[in-house]
Amino acid sequence: MSTQASGVEATPFRYTANLASQIEAQWQERWDSEGTFNASNPVGDLAGEVPAEKFYILDMFPYPSGKGLHVGHPLGYIATDTVARYQRMKGKNVLYTMGYDAFGLPAEQYAVQTGQHPRITTEQNIENMRRQLHRIGLSHDVRRSFATTDVEYVKWTQWIFLQVFNSWFDPNAPRRDGRGIGAARPVTELREKLASGEVAVPDGRSWLELTPREQNEVVDGFRLAYVSEAPVNWCPGLGTVLANEEVTADGRSERGNYPVFKRNLRQWMMRITAFADRLVDDLDTIDWPEKVRSMQRNWIGRSEGASVTFTVPAAGGAALEVYTTRPDTLFGATFMVVAPEHEILGGTMPGASDDASELTVPAVWPEGTKEAWTGGFATPADAVAAYRADAAHKSEVERADEGRTKTGVFSGLFGVNPVDGKQIPVFVADYVLMGYGTGAIMAVPAHDDRDWAFANKYELDIVRTIGPAEDPYGPDLTVSAYTAGGVAVDSAHDTLDLNGLEKDEAKAAMTAWLEQTGKGHATVTHRLRDWLFSRQRYWGEPFPVVWDADGNVHALPESALPIELPEISDYSPKSYDPEDADSSPEPPLGRASDWVEVELDLGDGLKKYHRDTNTMPQWAGSCWYELRYADPTNPDTFCAPENESYWMGPRPENGNISGGTDLYVGGVEHAVLHLLYARFWHKVLFDLGYVSSFEPFHKLFNQGYVQAYAYTDSRGQYVPADEVEESGIGDDGEPAYAWNGQTVHREYGKMGKSLKNIVTPDTMCEEYGADTFRVYEMSMGPLDVSRPWETRAVVGSQRFLQRLWRNVVDETTGAVTVVESEPDAETAKLLARTIADVTAEYDGMRINTAVAKMIIFNNHLTSLNAVPRKAAESLILMVAPVAPHVAEELWSKLGHGQSLAREPFPVVEDESLLVDSTVKCVVQVKGKLRDLLEVAADISSEDLTALALASQKVQKYLDGEPRKVIVRAPNLVNIVP
Repeated sequence: MSTQASGVEATPFRYTANLASQIEAQWQERWDSEGTFNASNPVGDLAGEVPAEKFYILDMFPYPSGKGLHVGHPLGYIATDTVARYQRMKGKNVLYTMGYDAFGLPAEQYAVQTGQHPRITTEQNIENMRRQLHRIGLSHDVRRSFATTDVEYVKWTQWIFLQVFNSWFDPNAPRRDGRGIGAARPVTELREKLASGEVAVPDGRSWLELTPREQNEVVDGFRLAYVSEAPVNWCPGLGTVLANEEVTADGRSERGNYPVFKRNLRQWMMRITAFADRLVDDLDTIDWPEKVRSMQRNWIGRSEGASVTFTVPAAGGAALEVYTTRPDTLFGATFMVVAPEHEILGGTMPGASDDASELTVPAVWPEGTKEAWTGGFATPADAVAAYRADAAHKSEVERADEGRTKTGVFSGLFGVNPVDGKQIPVFVADYVLMGYGTGAIMAVPAHDDRDWAFANKYELDIVRTIGPAEDPYGPDLTVSAYTAGGVAVDSAHDTLDLNGLEKDEAKAAMTAWLEQTGKGHATVTHRLRDWLFSRQRYWGEPFPVVWDADGNVHALPESALPIELPEISDYSPKSYDPEDADSSPEPPLGRASDWVEVELDLGDGLKKYHRDTNTMPQWAGSCWYELRYADPTNPDTFCAPENESYWMGPRPENGNISGGTDLYVGGVEHAVLHLLYARFWHKVLFDLGYVSSFEPFHKLFNQGYVQAYAYTDSRGQYVPADEVEESGIGDDGEPAYAWNGQTVHREYGKMGKSLKNIVTPDTMCEEYGADTFRVYEMSMGPLDVSRPWETRAVVGSQRFLQRLWRNVVDETTGAVTVVESEPDAETAKLLARTIADVTAEYDGMRINTAVAKMIIFNNHLTSLNAVPRKAAESLILMVAPVAPHVAEELWSKLGHGQSLAREPFPVVEDESLLVDSTVKCVVQVKGKLRDLLEVAADISSEDLTALALASQKVQKYLDGEPRKVIVRAPNLVNIVP
């Protein structure tokens, strides 16, 4: 008989992976059958008793990938589950569920390859992911789960689109929240204001003079959802428009490496720019990491300056408007730059070539043209045509790259500087983008690094207009631009004198002069562009609109929703010759002629219409799912007002004036786009009176990532990470590693099948049990810090739970061993301190240190001859949020018939027990002080080690498990990474 077999027979009731799996399956089945985690709504199908205190927590819901989960994915989910379970034990009504962001390109690409409908693939992936998440014991209210592809969800996504479409931004409308003016209002109000003259028709005509079609066109120009000619990344080889992120720095598609061209195409747009100021200002009302708020502020890019009008004599005196944040430097403007697409150049900016005859630039180089300006071409038209053709092959990301050498060519046009009447050359350069500002800039090379480099390259003048107060003419402008503050110099004429003024004073004076003379005006601009909302895809939400024979768009009535996707046999968009830049997208839906062409009566008789063959982007479904979680089965509205108000309404008494979910957890990679788009849609719904909250997510937490080591052999090929062993110390003094006897190189980063280092939750649950997996993930370090996965370290979490089990259950007989006597003084004191500390750590989402505190108390109980019931039950309740299955089982064995899911969390009954005899412990990493811990004077070496390793200040200096830990309890811990 083997020793191992003998040990199993001697301890048949030991907490092993096999026993853990049995316990976990039983409790998961019981939770499901009893609806343990169901949360009640005030009204509707899910109505029930609703406590005054609620807690709404959710994760950024995932895309159901066919690859399934690896151990990095559940990190945030286990954290939110721990918080949700803790908040239930605090007596709150907790809304916690999980949905699936299920539209998107991967499923469509798989459909193109296999011919299988993307819905089949998507639903299979969702089912697999649900199984994986259920296996780790997440306490979701499964009644509230859905996918964005569900027909009912699509219906309400389309309905919300129609609310946006049927709205405009009234800059004078008072906001419902009392925080100023400017709000979304129904277009019916716009029509009334246009008819009364309160809002002017853009071209100056009277509203009553317009035909009905012209009136509709005016209204369409104000809508928050509108169709516009927009510059896009067109890839003929793939037959689709690409996002900037899908285009390489070489201007080619990431998928297939095809050429990508800039094209203006008719696209649906969302007028998010109208909300730019609110999106910035309202960041102050929410509890988000400052890093994320800064990212949103920078993305929106609010700046204050002036719009300035230059005239262009050779273009018939056309006005060329620029925006500048430095109007005080206008006297130093020595050239202008326009984007290749700018209308003043004429032509159509096709992808591969330009017909020079269509350009509105001079036929010959004007007098004063320098050779460096011409690009070697005989005429301005030839130069501009060639430059535009080259620019068309570059992505917006490449063109905006600050580190790239700037190029340009003279257009043959001159602009007249409005402050001194001087004519300055107008260049064409691809670093200026039509989507930003006016597509034209004035260049002041004396005081801008980019302009200075361009001026030196093309032999342009450099004119000083500002310098340090103590020596305005001191900086040597032949060496570099002067970009600091100071006073204005050489900036005066008969009606304007800026000389001697500080920068801000000079800006104000110049702006006032521009307004007085009609040559410019103060302007607030934003880097934010309107949201491109069209995709030439099949697998997305169809637009709930139709087009008539005259090209007018009509919203479909709510009774026609949902508009479902038709069945088609080919999911590929039409592709073209990769160099055919003049081609246009033909989305897959265009082939479904019976679906596209329809006869409808929209109030003026039966007519023929055609549907939009584009679909909405994947972002649409993720813009509002937090609202549907609150009322997922409501057939009459996207979310009943009573339910939205209860779960998401403002709580000013708690410092929450904007409302929103109580906690939103997800990766920082979604800091800008998803969060910005969701905030925008939410504000439109708020303005229209559909929700009581004007922000969707009150508190945001960004979790870190679980990363992993990968290993390569001498050929650079990856080898299985789980077969690699540490083989000693290398020549550099660092650990060495070997696989099958050969030395391998270790690298750190992502998990992936190609890296042969992937570990799945399924594997961990089979080998250790879900609770051990959960405890390990929560113990690895602070939640907001990335950390390396180390399978061998999981055993530490398993030992913790095994000791907890042994403190209650005899491994030999299975009998409960706790005693009814009161804890002794030492145990009572440590219990009180543990309850206080664990409560504080859970409240602060410092789950790793909460686990460390519980390990210390558990170790203390292990040292006792018998464990008092009060101590055991308190510890079990504290453990329950992070290791719920084993906690439920032990709670049941202690004689409790009900689940502990809503048992009150332990509290300190005698505050005097918290008065402790403590000392300061120095924690060093490589001999350098990294933290000071306050610990009990009699703390054990093992417990002190656990606390030191859990320290957030220490974690950032560690790279996985430390090589050595030297402990001198209670005063010193020295860690060797």
